[in-house]
Amino acid sequence: MPATTLTLIAKPGCHLCDEARAVVDRVLGELDRDGVGVQLIERNILEEPALAAQYADDIPVVLVDERMHDRWRIDADRLRSDLLA
Repeated sequence: MPATTLTLIAKPGCHLCDEARAVVDRVLGELDRDGVGVQLIERNILEEPALAAQYADDIPVVLVDERMHDRWRIDADRLRSDLLA
């Protein structure tokens, strides 16, 4: 059964976060065209102190159904596989 939620934890002005967002957008767009629905949730560590304490050195962070998928650089093929697993 495909994952239903992808959470991107990031902050404005972070070039790795911008790169991760582009990968996430591309993969979710491909999955959407294939009829696989995934809900995207974006969270900003600057607005959530608890997230900042947990992930400040790791952003961007991608969670799939609240499980750690990856951090820093996001691989599109690996993300797609995890979402379809």
